[in-house]
Amino acid sequence: MTAVARLADALAPPVAAAFVRFLGATLRVGVTGADALRPHWAARRPLIYAIWHGRILMVPWLNARLRRTHGARPVTVLVSRSRDGEIVARFIRCFGLDAVRGSSSRGGGPAARELVGLIERGEDVAVVPDGPRGPRGRVQPGVVTLAALTGAPIVPLAVAARPAKRLGSWDEFMLPLPFARCALVFGPPVEIPRDADRERASKDVERSLEAASAAAERLVAG
Repeated sequence: MTAVARLADALAPPVAAAFVRFLGATLRVGVTGADALRPHWAARRPLIYAIWHGRILMVPWLNARLRRTHGARPVTVLVSRSRDGEIVARFIRCFGLDAVRGSSSRGGGPAARELVGLIERGEDVAVVPDGPRGPRGRVQPGVVTLAALTGAPIVPLAVAARPAKRLGSWDEFMLPLPFARCALVFGPPVEIPRDADRERASKDVERSLEAASAAAERLVAG
């Protein structure tokens, strides 16, 4: 990697975080479903948040906002071991969040064990079940296995904004425009029994994420 590339990688996370903070300050944000999670947060009962890859940009900023307004807790985020993953890890640390590095293709085993340990200690974690490469909107088995092993419920999470720009990437990455209406929706927690059929459970989580996403889109459309 050249010196210029290293400098760009070093500058990207704080610049992106400053942009997200500026953008977030202009948004009209509505939150749905957070009140149902307050007992979990207050009692330190761990949760596994799941959100589609294309809707992740504002989530670290929204988590920081919810910690101030709703008593939410910081989360540890599963991030890939790629170069892009390193940038993402530094970006979320700007918002007081930690990262576990690994994915289905690189470092999955150690990352899964670290996530299990965090949950067993009562910490919340977040995963992107169709990342880091897709296919878009398809739940990979890792999140279901994590929930089955730990007993922690999966909380579907969706963010929508209007007006917003959809990039031409595989995940149709969503970039809210300044002064947009923004909705953050927490779906009902999904419990995964240890002996659950993992394929069927993955479909259940997919449907829950689709429902949360649809609800968020309806809220910003009105």
